[in-house]
Amino acid sequence: MRATAGQETTCFEIDNLIITPEKQGADRYLKISYPLRFGRFGEIRTKTHIFEFNLNGEIKTIRGRTGGWLQSAEWLKRTCGNDWTYFSAGGYNGAVNYTGEYYVPCLPYGTNTVFGKDLFQSDEVRDAFSARDRLMEKLATLKTNRLEAPAAAFVEQVLEMSPDVLGQRTRLFHGIFDGPVTVLPPDTRHVEYNVVPLTVADGCLYNCGFCRVKSGQAFKVRNRDEIIEQLHALKAFYGRDLINYNALFLGQHDALFAGIDILEFAAKTAWDILEFDKSNMKEPRCFLFGSVDSILRSDARLFDRLNRLPFQTFINLGFESGDTETLSVLQKPLTAEKVARAFDRMLEINRDYDRIEISANFVTVSYTHLTLP
Repeated sequence: MRATAGQETTCFEIDNLIITPEKQGADRYLKISYPLRFGRFGEIRTKTHIFEFNLNGEIKTIRGRTGGWLQSAEWLKRTCGNDWTYFSAGGYNGAVNYTGEYYVPCLPYGTNTVFGKDLFQSDEVRDAFSARDRLMEKLATLKTNRLEAPAAAFVEQVLEMSPDVLGQRTRLFHGIFDGPVTVLPPDTRHVEYNVVPLTVADGCLYNCGFCRVKSGQAFKVRNRDEIIEQLHALKAFYGRDLINYNALFLGQHDALFAGIDILEFAAKTAWDILEFDKSNMKEPRCFLFGSVDSILRSDARLFDRLNRLPFQTFINLGFESGDTETLSVLQKPLTAEKVARAFDRMLEINRDYDRIEISANFVTVSYTHLTLP
């Protein structure tokens, strides 16, 4: 075993593994064209892959080190819900040209093949998951008494987070909200999707026919006791790794319609209970969804109070279309006139408030059966 003093911590080399119990990444989220890690984490390097772990010992990312890897700048990332995402650059300048971002998250289901192929079916990604299993087997046979205390404790912590334990933690995580977090606002890409989710209202107003993530529930605001209960459960769930979070997602699908009293209460209470002021990350942010009706009914007092929160607030609105025919195809119960008024209101708010940013979703519809003149 050989120990090497690094800039942040000590690296330990043993049996062709390089073990770094704790590394310090960037303390704020940056848009950059090469892999940059944020917050504190642990790392284990093999000859072929780099594995990163959060401060609870849960596997966080996998990246290949050899020419066989898809792209040297791309990586796999695991969520708190035990799902995996592949962060793709889309080839040379592909993601930037396509989305304006350096990376596009590709999820492991067929409807999300952004670049025309399912990366999770690639040999490289399959081998990465096999390499993770081989690493866990190797760590289980490692003689930790040959390691110094920090490295030995780190290895033991990683081994405790077995696939079965990660599955149990997933069920615990989903149980906090009475179900999985089905979708995040696209603006959460600004914090690489590292958000603490907090449900302030269930269901949505419209339950549009085209939507794949709708719950089918009518809209219902949760009470303050339920919100506080969630926050204490979340604090216990994230444990040591909570220090790496400073972003909050107020869910589910139209938190803006819940009104300012519950939004302000949830945001401020989360700030206190989750101690975001002590986060390892700078520039705290809050994310939520809104709708055409919720923004039209929200007056200046709501946005004045949101603007005074300790977060930069991002609101994503589901307009989908400003065309009556398209709205009908999407089975969205709105008129084009109403969408246009909401769009104008969005522009006003973005102009008038320095700590609020509102974005909008639009969809395109392909008509495959047309009668041409």
